[in-house]
Amino acid sequence: MSSKPPSRRLAILGLLALAGCGFAPVYSDSSNLRGMIAFRTDETIAGYRLQERLEQRLGRSTAPQYTLQVTMTQGRRSAAITDDGDTTRYNVTGTGTWTLVDSNGQEFEAGQVAAFTSYSATGSTTATQTAETDATARLSVILADMIVSRLLIISPKLTQ
Repeated sequence: MSSKPPSRRLAILGLLALAGCGFAPVYSDSSNLRGMIAFRTDETIAGYRLQERLEQRLGRSTAPQYTLQVTMTQGRRSAAITDDGDTTRYNVTGTGTWTLVDSNGQEFEAGQVAAFTSYSATGSTTATQTAETDATARLSVILADMIVSRLLIISPKLTQ
């Protein structure tokens, strides 16, 4: 019993059907959200980094149709403690609560994302402070990317 591999004709017809269905890459530079959203974040370093990443991903708007308001909360907790009671690793946790508001001030969509990063506290004081700063910067980027992913999922509703 042998099975015949699909014919070349079938593969070509499948590709043509897929090309004609209207699918577009979600993560392309020509996303239908590019330039449509103004961003409002906390007036903190983490909020600035979050807004910077959102603008990198979705573009800075000159005539926004929507406003994305994001509030971040961060925390730090010990992740690794030695027998002597010294903490050698920390987790930086964060949540981003976001609301997408249309030009009339009506809430269009809302959500919350959460993530964490870690850093080592075994080096010098300067090395530990630098590692903590880097971890909080990475957390802002992670949260922004998660928010953009949620927005890309709802983007067909935005352009109707």
